[in-house]
Amino acid sequence: MSGAIFAPLEGPGALDSAGGHPLVCPLCHAQYERPCLLDCFHHFCAGCLRGRAADGRLSCPLCQHQTVVKGPSGLPPVDRLLQFLVDSSGDGLEVVRCANCDLECGKQDAETTYFCNTCGQPLCARCRDETHQARMFARHDIVVLGQRSRDVLQKCTLHAEPYIMFSTEKKSLLCICCFRDMQGESRAHCVDLESAYVQGCERLEQAVLDVKALQTATREAIVLLQAMVEEVRRSAAEEEAAIHALFSSMQDKLAERKVLLLQAVQSQYEEKDKAFKEQLSHLATLLPTLQVHLVICSSFLSLASKAEFLDLGYELMERLQGIAKRPHRLRPAQSSKIACDHRAEFARCLEPLLLLGPRWTAGAGGGTNLLAGVSGPKVLVGPSCPSPVGKMLGSPVQKPTPHRSISTKVLLAEGEDTPFTEHCRHYEDSYRYLQAEMQSLKDQVQELHRDLTKHHSLIKAEIMGDILHKSLQVDAQIASEFASVEGLRAVFQEMWEESYQRVANEQEIYEGFSPAL
Repeated sequence: MSGAIFAPLEGPGALDSAGGHPLVCPLCHAQYERPCLLDCFHHFCAGCLRGRAADGRLSCPLCQHQTVVKGPSGLPPVDRLLQFLVDSSGDGLEVVRCANCDLECGKQDAETTYFCNTCGQPLCARCRDETHQARMFARHDIVVLGQRSRDVLQKCTLHAEPYIMFSTEKKSLLCICCFRDMQGESRAHCVDLESAYVQGCERLEQAVLDVKALQTATREAIVLLQAMVEEVRRSAAEEEAAIHALFSSMQDKLAERKVLLLQAVQSQYEEKDKAFKEQLSHLATLLPTLQVHLVICSSFLSLASKAEFLDLGYELMERLQGIAKRPHRLRPAQSSKIACDHRAEFARCLEPLLLLGPRWTAGAGGGTNLLAGVSGPKVLVGPSCPSPVGKMLGSPVQKPTPHRSISTKVLLAEGEDTPFTEHCRHYEDSYRYLQAEMQSLKDQVQELHRDLTKHHSLIKAEIMGDILHKSLQVDAQIASEFASVEGLRAVFQEMWEESYQRVANEQEIYEGFSPAL
């Protein structure tokens, strides 16, 4: 043979980074000895796999894929293909013996040792000159040992006859005796060696093309995944930077809003404290006056005679009545609760950063922000903002949820004549009228469909025009009603906000009066 099939590794750049030398075991890093093939198509030496099997299963040292093994050895069978390549790669180091004199010829004698392709035997130089110079060996093909032919006919191990046929059914070589022993049906799958070789080469070429296509796709997938890994790393870095930036911005905004809220709380405190102290001072001066007049009244009753009583009593009565009728601020004019709605304010300052929905302010009265005026009305969060901040506002009046609906009949039964009840009555009438029209059109269309199904013809074909005309009218009425409802939506929304604001203010005042009562 010509020598090694696979050249030694020239460096790390000679192979792909993910691969290795095809004849080197990835565990012991030496040439394979009795290579074994696992179900995952990874090869290892039999010695490297010995003792790794457990419960009839062998785990691949590279990919951890499980391979079922049989027999007491706990090893898969030796891969004949890879063993052939290993043996062939070592032909340059083999020691051959001359077929006549048994003279050993090593690698250094490769140029002086010959091989007879006709006899299929190696010959030393002396035996070639002595035994193959006769005329009967004149047509023998004698070449240098390194150039010997690979097409030497092998012989059957059972009959010692050369192989002449190949069974495409059993994928085995056949000699003439093996061919004769086969059944007639099996002989139909036998071809000569040359044809079998050509067919095998074609199939192998197709398999190689498939593997090459898979190899190309795998490399492209690796490049793509490497790019995606880099993109994931870059995206994670960008996201972390964005999180840090947003968090820093949120801290700055919250710090600014915190200062404003504390100023608002301080302003409310100073205003309420001043008002309550002024009222307390007034009541503190009123109480001794009342006590003095009560003492005067008691002393006058005990000391004055009837004449004196009649002379001075009415003056005392007028004085007491004047004191009692004077307006005195006995009740607190405002609530003692200081509320700056900090949750809503913090949420509002974060809206531009978190891209939350718009928030509503109080409607017709032109409500001001809490930070702009201490005594301004509360800011309401509308249903268009699904932020959980609305749940934390602690409003005294719970806003109706979108899932809560009030029956139109109940609204109409309350008897209050408001724009909303008028709208409900008109809407209810329009809805019933349109519903009746739609049911009429539906019945007519069903009747036409029944005629088509039973009679395969339109019995009342003249009503189709009426149906189309009425359908257009109903569609126009629906569009008109929709436009009307959309036009009233903003009006009713403003009315609802005003009513809600009024109830909230009244309940806040009521809660402020409750401790005094």
